[in-house]
Amino acid sequence: MKQQRLAEEEGYSLFGIEQDFRGADLSGGDFTSSWFTQANLTDVRLVEAVLYRADLQSADLTGADLTGADLVRANLNEAVLRSARLDGADMVKASLHGVDASGASFRGTRIMSASLFRVDLRGADLTDATLVHNSFRVTMDDATVVRGLSGTVFGPITVGDGESVQELAGAELQAWINERSGEIEVIAPPSRPGA
Repeated sequence: MKQQRLAEEEGYSLFGIEQDFRGADLSGGDFTSSWFTQANLTDVRLVEAVLYRADLQSADLTGADLTGADLVRANLNEAVLRSARLDGADMVKASLHGVDASGASFRGTRIMSASLFRVDLRGADLTDATLVHNSFRVTMDDATVVRGLSGTVFGPITVGDGESVQELAGAELQAWINERSGEIEVIAPPSRPGA
């Protein structure tokens, strides 16, 4: 299979902009600095794939399996991660702006120094995920699992199901997560010079 051969070539940066990879198995591939902008990656297997600095902006990863994937510094802005599996993935310094990750699984995922702005995490599973100094402007609901979620975040988050919506920050945000068996600390954003 051509796609499997691409996944096995070392040092190859794939130019997959707007390409259709639906259902492909690219597990274990090294896609460092590859381009998947606006690609269709629905139900693709990328288990333990290396996507370091990959551009996945506006890619459709609905139902994709990224278990154990290296997404360090990956650009996932405007991507669709509905029902995707990112268990044990490494998302250090990843960028997620305007992402639909509803129903996605982030069990044991390392989300550190990442930017999460306008990320829909309703119904997502963040069991045992680690957050460290993340911008965390996300939407959660009562179906979002945060058991064992730990670390530090900058808020606020939006909690609600569309009918009843509230914004939580500081101690309120910390209490909301901790009441659901998470253990996070909400910290103040770093001050900007001259501010």
